[in-house]
Amino acid sequence: MSDVTPQASAAPVADAPHGRLAHFPVTFFASVMGLAGLALALHRAELSFGWPQWLGQVALWAAIADFLVVSVFFALKALRLPKAFAAEWNHPVRIAFFPAITISVLLIATALRPVAGDAARVVWLAGMLGQGALTLAVLSGWIGHRPFQHIHISPAWFIPAVGNIVVPVAGVALGFPEISWLFFSAGLVFWVVLLTLVMNRLIFHDPLPGRLLPTLVILIAPPAVAFLSWLQLNGGVLDGFARVLFYTSLVFLGLVATQAPKILKLPFAMSWWALSFPVAALTISTLRYAELAQLPALTALGAVFLALLVGIVGYLIARTGLAILRGEICQPE
Repeated sequence: MSDVTPQASAAPVADAPHGRLAHFPVTFFASVMGLAGLALALHRAELSFGWPQWLGQVALWAAIADFLVVSVFFALKALRLPKAFAAEWNHPVRIAFFPAITISVLLIATALRPVAGDAARVVWLAGMLGQGALTLAVLSGWIGHRPFQHIHISPAWFIPAVGNIVVPVAGVALGFPEISWLFFSAGLVFWVVLLTLVMNRLIFHDPLPGRLLPTLVILIAPPAVAFLSWLQLNGGVLDGFARVLFYTSLVFLGLVATQAPKILKLPFAMSWWALSFPVAALTISTLRYAELAQLPALTALGAVFLALLVGIVGYLIARTGLAILRGEICQPE
């Protein structure tokens, strides 16, 4: 997924001659987020439509397997090619993707909770601690000595904020309400700040490069996930703030839809995995809202989103496998 980065911001990597491992990017963890999001959406479909439980479990085990494989390769990169790893961490665009690692852990824990509560608690604690550490590390990098330009800003910058908002989705049910409030507060505040920066970049500066255009879909994720977390924190009450969060996600869906023709014209790249998790979050939040508000129209809309999600993930799995066979990924920019 190294091809999501603008050419202008590329940094030289001293370890590049050592082969494709040097170009194995942290953004591969977006595929884990997509599969875990699919598992959670299928679990919601089980509750809303009576779908078989095994569908969500298959998606969950696929997410776990994907996480283990990606983690092994990324760990090998860190151990064998520390300069390449350090260059990725110091990259002004890719640094925002590092919390995708701990978001993946948190999502897997959330999907595990209905079937293995004790294991989910252990996994959630690891993800929560890692998310806190990575959030502080990324923010420290952002406000440190590193110079940033407007071309470095993209919706991918929401990833650290989204990770914090994910914490309460399972954290409250697992018995950690105060920690969940802490992470939700941090995520919500920084989402508002980052939203201002991203919208300024999108409106007043150069358009996003083609390979970053799919990241526009990430705009949908923060309010959709925040809606689900807020319901956990307020006891499942569909209050005014919950409605604002949910309908904000639909507003961003409309905004992204206006750019869909441009996105669909792009050749396949690993950045397309950015489509999966936001659509999963939107699907779950729509079905949950429909359940609480007793709105059949939203239930039908949630079914449409679910079908779209299954189609997106299926296409991404097939197209990624083909790209691996053709040697099209993990290549120098």
